[in-house]
Amino acid sequence: MPPKTSNWRTVGKMVAAGAVCCIGGPALVIWVTPSEEELFSRYNPDLQKRSLENRMKNQEDFDHFAMKLREYSKSNKPIWEAAADDEKTTRDGKIAEQVRISEEIRARKEEIRKAGISGVPGGSL
Repeated sequence: MPPKTSNWRTVGKMVAAGAVCCIGGPALVIWVTPSEEELFSRYNPDLQKRSLENRMKNQEDFDHFAMKLREYSKSNKPIWEAAADDEKTTRDGKIAEQVRISEEIRARKEEIRKAGISGVPGGSL
């Protein structure tokens, strides 16, 4: 029995359908998706004003985040481990700062109490 010849018509249909899906799908998404300017123009005026006010802060936050990621990527550890280590050291630093501040406040209170007691005639309250 001779080998079966391929059906070029079916192959052509399959290629055409694949091209429509692979090229037409993304083209449709690009055509339907609005641009940033169109989205911004559809905002409520109050939202537009708030968005413009917060733009610089959001940009600074993103820049800080990107710089931290670059810093984390320089270590040999995975980024999530480097971030956890940095977060731990930051948290420990904040806790130490709070302890130092509370000690200073306690010392000031003691000074004020001792100064108040010694300044009162009779020696005690």
